[in-house]
Amino acid sequence: MFEYQKNRRYFAQVAGGIEALAARELTALGASSAEIGYRGVHFNADPAVLYHINYNARLVSRILAPLVSFRCRDREDLYRAGRSVDWGVFFPLEETFGIFANVSGNERLRHSRFAALCLKDAVADGFRSRTGKRPNVDPLNPGVWLNLFVEGEKGIISLDTSGGSLHRRGYRRETVEAPMRETLAAAMAALSEWRGERPLHDPMCGSGTLLCEAMMAICRIPSGFLRPRFGFQYLPDFKASLWNRVKRAADDGMIPLKEGLVSGGDNDKSAVRAARINCSLLPGGDRIRVHHRDYNDLSSLENRTILCNPPYGIRMKPEADLGLFFKAFGDFLKQRCKGSTALIYFGNREMIKKIGLKPTWKKPMRNAGLDGRAARYDLY
Repeated sequence: MFEYQKNRRYFAQVAGGIEALAARELTALGASSAEIGYRGVHFNADPAVLYHINYNARLVSRILAPLVSFRCRDREDLYRAGRSVDWGVFFPLEETFGIFANVSGNERLRHSRFAALCLKDAVADGFRSRTGKRPNVDPLNPGVWLNLFVEGEKGIISLDTSGGSLHRRGYRRETVEAPMRETLAAAMAALSEWRGERPLHDPMCGSGTLLCEAMMAICRIPSGFLRPRFGFQYLPDFKASLWNRVKRAADDGMIPLKEGLVSGGDNDKSAVRAARINCSLLPGGDRIRVHHRDYNDLSSLENRTILCNPPYGIRMKPEADLGLFFKAFGDFLKQRCKGSTALIYFGNREMIKKIGLKPTWKKPMRNAGLDGRAARYDLY
């Protein structure tokens, strides 16, 4: 038996800053014994809950199923551990595979890429010893993703039950410069505590990620609704009939979006076009209204929930004064958004000082390498 089969314990990779939020989400989806660890959350789940989490979780990036744990002093230990697994149990020779690795604190394995290559050789050599042929490696979009984690002399080889990062929902066909990652946008929607009791608006919506995630949450659209496959389908104990029941139950729980409940705007025509296309790919997403309009042209945004990821340097013209931009936006919030709650992501956290408003709270949240902050403003 593989390790995950013995203890039904898995690991959810999570972006920095939202681990506690993700642990609560996992528990709400049926996980037990959720425990925050380094860059993620450990939890227990039976097969039905594992499928359910992969299909519905909005805040986690991947769910890893540990296969073997081993003492990893050097390359030879790693290679032996890789060869100890009968990989034909997980995927056939014709399927492609890829490996992503995280290595730290090991004196003889200092580079993640080198460690991944060692494991790749072990997997390929295992197939060749049994079939005379090696499977192909696809570093971008393989059929099966494997994970190697090495910390000091402890090594773990896992199968990615998500089959690639869960932030790739499938609706982002069009994009703009420096878009917000879907899992972070989902965290913003969750932190806003919006339950559809009043309209939600994003005045600088870009390609519409915040709008899509807010709509998916309020309409109970599974986060994996548009994904063609999942990695758990390669587990040796995968039950197709159980997966079909889990999927059908989640799909049956979807509800339609009320007209006028979710809207957005942007002063960039290409962003508006991208947002409209992306929203339309979700069931009922054509009810999200996206306008070509600068936020300053709005008479007011009173009694709303405002979600926003303003430009933070990467997305602005080099000559733009970022400080003046945020001051003007802060004035807009103070003067024209009374009775609203605004949740704003600052990719450049120094701009929190420029907006001229006192936040109710601030939380660190990483977005594609940026050490940003989410801040909430209650606009009385």
